[in-house]
Amino acid sequence: MCGITGFLDTKGFTEEAATAVIARMANAVAHRGPDDEGRWLDARHGVALGHKRLSIVDLSPAGHQPMTSAGGRFVMVFNGEIYNHDELRAALAHPPAWRGHSDTESLLAGFEAFGIEETFRRSVGMFGAAVWDREKACLTLVRDRLGEKPLYYGWQGATLLFGSELSSLVVHPAFLGEVDQGALSAFLKLGYVPAPYSIYRGISKLPPGTSVTFRSGAVTEPEPVAYWSLVEAAARGAKEPFAGSDEEAVDELERLLSRSVKGQLMSDVPLGAFLSGGVDSSTIVALMQRLGSEPVKTFTIGFAESGFDESQAARDVARHLGTDHSELLVTPAEAQGVIPQLASIYGEPFGDSSAIPTTIVAGLARRDVTVALSGDGGDELFAGYGRYHRTTRVWSRAASMPQATRRMATLALRTLPANAIQNVLMRFEVGQFPHLFSERVRGLQAVFGSKDVEALYDVRVSNWPDPAAILQSGAAASRSFAAATSIGRADPTERMMAFDTLAYLPDDVLVKVDRAAMSHSLETRVPLLDHRVVEFAWSLPHGFKVRDGEEKWLLKRLLHKLVPRELVDRPKQGFGVPIHEWLRGPLRGWAEDLLSVEALEGSGPFRAAPVRELWRQHLAGKADWQYRLWPVLMYQQWARERR
Repeated sequence: MCGITGFLDTKGFTEEAATAVIARMANAVAHRGPDDEGRWLDARHGVALGHKRLSIVDLSPAGHQPMTSAGGRFVMVFNGEIYNHDELRAALAHPPAWRGHSDTESLLAGFEAFGIEETFRRSVGMFGAAVWDREKACLTLVRDRLGEKPLYYGWQGATLLFGSELSSLVVHPAFLGEVDQGALSAFLKLGYVPAPYSIYRGISKLPPGTSVTFRSGAVTEPEPVAYWSLVEAAARGAKEPFAGSDEEAVDELERLLSRSVKGQLMSDVPLGAFLSGGVDSSTIVALMQRLGSEPVKTFTIGFAESGFDESQAARDVARHLGTDHSELLVTPAEAQGVIPQLASIYGEPFGDSSAIPTTIVAGLARRDVTVALSGDGGDELFAGYGRYHRTTRVWSRAASMPQATRRMATLALRTLPANAIQNVLMRFEVGQFPHLFSERVRGLQAVFGSKDVEALYDVRVSNWPDPAAILQSGAAASRSFAAATSIGRADPTERMMAFDTLAYLPDDVLVKVDRAAMSHSLETRVPLLDHRVVEFAWSLPHGFKVRDGEEKWLLKRLLHKLVPRELVDRPKQGFGVPIHEWLRGPLRGWAEDLLSVEALEGSGPFRAAPVRELWRQHLAGKADWQYRLWPVLMYQQWARERR
């Protein structure tokens, strides 16, 4: 794992000035690669590449970057791992005289033999890379299929900037730093900035599974080109579904996932895994333990608040598997101490509060290992989120009603005072959480007013239903389900899963894990997101994912072969912290400062009145508005630090 950065200046540069700039850009991502550094410049074409290395495979100087291909045509900076790079080497008809055994060198040899796109199409791994073609004088940026590794890029005037994190772009003299109000609105709605946007105007995230190429000497805006597509993989799976038995499905998943885990054990440095005790991480750790020769080092954290403590479940699984288990009981004060670091760790506003425990467990793991495997991706691939079932159930009931009845219900819900509806809900105890009765009103309005299940799901996953109402700019956030609805699936759960895999997974879950881990110079790997596992999951009929109301049915059947059922068949808990309580207690002063009228309107982009009203209700205990307030607070903290 590494940090990459660079720029392409169409006006050219002096080598002395560019050397100083690329050094500053690389230093901004030094936490991603503390072991080595390098830079490469071509003043004639205005290109500069910078690299910070976290040495994982081939610790020798032969792994130094930027690295030039044996024939001299390609120069690359690379962040990630190619787990099958030995296969790439074996496929070469005329291999070069190898300098070392790094995957970077394997890729460069592949470029000369197969071309850039074909080499990455043959690759299994996670990556963000920048490749300069000296023969064609063009720069190609490429990102892995599922978006495990980040890559930002964009024109700032006549200069193209790119890097693993926004922090490296910010220090370039050409960087403009204008906040994109549309991206801010989307962030408030979702809790993360969705690709292809970043919080900065003109700076984009390269979509997963794509590459984009820029020619020297001209400011152009080429569209990214897909070399792999989740939508196409899902559509193929629908046309050619898996037709085997239950036992054959379990065996095939075990084969594919074992191959993925085995490949991701590749490392010349200590390696371990995060273990929560849930289905996904327990499956990965069980396979690691079976495939390895020594006890796997596993890591989990616990909290004093019992409703947020996963440590006992992880401890039970670790004891059964015989792992070398480390556990840290975190006090509220220690967890709250992470909050001031979040703005610098994530580089742009990030509203998922589970970034706090993720950052802490990454720090725990880094004491003993340099690489950690995680179980992320299981919920999106095997329908593990309860919101899928709940949304589908509610929609099917509403959709079965006559249109006239739904129109009348929608009109009534819009006309009647919200307080009156809340009183009815409270009387009959409708809804799972009493403090969210006001949200139930919005939910009922969405149920009867939505034109399809995608529109209902859009409301379901939104923190702010109308973020434009609290922004001075009035910028609206749009969200398109076009890609998710084109996967060829009639089942609404499958379309929700596709949307989450295209958006929530790469832009929230994987961002959270990557930035938290890399802030401690820890590499993370995600075996469930091997694209061959993903393609198999999307070939499965839905009954293999949800059966008789049981979510992640097939993945659980595999886990039950490895771990006793009673250890892992527990209610899904998630990985969170009691933000709602902390905001009323130890975080109140910090939040009050960021949510003051002056902070919101004077130096901030918000309309104070609606935000202050929610803050008042939250403090009074009349409602739990943490999911709306936390993104506002994270933006305010980020904006304050960048001033």
